[in-house]
Amino acid sequence: MNRVAGFTHSLLRIVAGLLFIHPGGMKLFGWFGGIPVGVPMTPLLYAAGVIELVGGTLILVGLFTRPAAFICSGEMAFAYFIGHFPSGFWPIQNHGEPAVLFCFIFLFLWGNGAGPISLDHLIERRRAGTRTSPATRT
Repeated sequence: MNRVAGFTHSLLRIVAGLLFIHPGGMKLFGWFGGIPVGVPMTPLLYAAGVIELVGGTLILVGLFTRPAAFICSGEMAFAYFIGHFPSGFWPIQNHGEPAVLFCFIFLFLWGNGAGPISLDHLIERRRAGTRTSPATRT
C-alpha cells in the first residue's frame, strides 16, 4: 500500500468511527437533542447505542478494528432492514443512505483492517519487533 492509500484508508476509518459515535451518544446520553420525542427507548435501541458508541470508539482509534467493524456492519444491516426498508425499497425513499454507507464502509474495514495509522498497526509492529533477536535488528 503506498503512503497516500494508507493515509486515506486510515482517514476513512477515523471519520467513519467518529461519525458512528454520535448516534450512540444520542441514544444513550441524549447528545445532539437525543432520541425524538415519542420514540421509546427499546432494548434494541439500547443495544444499538452500545454498539455504536463502543464500536465507533474502537474503529476511531483503530483497536480491534476487524471484529468491531464486522459487528458494526451487521448492526447497520439490521438497522436498514428493520428501520428503513419497511418504508420503501430504495435508500433514497426510506432515508437509509447512512445505514447503507456505514454498513459497507465497515465491511471494507473488516476485510482490509485499520490501515497504517492505528493502534492495531502499532501493536502489530511491536509484536513483529519482539519476534526478532536483538542481533538481527537494525
